[in-house]
Amino acid sequence: MNKPIFLHDTSILTTNLGDEIIMDAVRTELREIFPHAYFLNAPTHDNLGKEAVRMLNELPFSFVGGTNLLSGNMDKYNQWKINLKSVGKLKNVILMGVGWWQYQDAVNRYTSFLLKKVLSSQHIHSVRDAYTEDKLRSIGIDNVLNTGCMTLWKLNSTHCQSIPDVKSDEAVMTFTDYKPSPKYDTELFDIVKKNYRKIYVWLQGSGDYNYVKELFGSEVEYVESSLSAYDELLSSSTALDYIGTRLHAGIRAMQHARRSVIISVDNRATEMGKNFNLPVIERLGQEKLENMINAPFETRIALQTENINAWKAQFAALQDK
Repeated sequence: MNKPIFLHDTSILTTNLGDEIIMDAVRTELREIFPHAYFLNAPTHDNLGKEAVRMLNELPFSFVGGTNLLSGNMDKYNQWKINLKSVGKLKNVILMGVGWWQYQDAVNRYTSFLLKKVLSSQHIHSVRDAYTEDKLRSIGIDNVLNTGCMTLWKLNSTHCQSIPDVKSDEAVMTFTDYKPSPKYDTELFDIVKKNYRKIYVWLQGSGDYNYVKELFGSEVEYVESSLSAYDELLSSSTALDYIGTRLHAGIRAMQHARRSVIISVDNRATEMGKNFNLPVIERLGQEKLENMINAPFETRIALQTENINAWKAQFAALQDK
């Protein structure tokens, strides 16, 4: 049966191509669960229109995929464009690898009320890390499991064995326009320049080019701001490592069996690094990077397989026969 599946899509109207990497994984996982489904997509970065609401009302549930959609004060900061007017229009939403915006104090009453009304109480939610799980449990949303981001789900032990243990000759880097630090980013670049014969920079964010161009000019080869261009580089025969401040660019590189080091500039990489043994170095501790580049290390992602399988299993009765 050609069942419709409604996706609240974080890659529509985004200025960050990491959202495309996330939604690619969301669709891959949902396609395995619902192989003949027809996907309906609406943006999380804009208000739902009348037609989207009509479609939602005809379906028993919907999915929202990944990124930093949740915060403790959604009346003041909401990447996911929902509010009290959404209550009644939006219900039974199921989280897929969704994370918390940043480290915050207690969740306020507005946000607690909103999330309890919008999120499904009948399904298990999948969240990106233990911090997000703890935040939801703190407001009484206990039907939640820490599965990690779906971008990790294919990085099992067999796949990780295909990732080289030793450095390559060239490197692809990323920098983060909304977390600029000329001091630390120049330090990072100088370490990579010292240890690799050629440097590419992939432009994941809409403001990355101007920022990188100002710092490093023509010292790097720029990779256009599209996921297809990045995938083309990663799938090429070039001997290449990834080093950069963009979490999902690093995960995408590992999906392509590229040795990767992610420089954490916020809670996302820090928490996922702790929870899943990602190769993460804190920006303030990147003096460790040169040793990490030149010493052999194995990529061993610690997947929460039991939680992933439990989240998937709840849909077994709905799968096409």
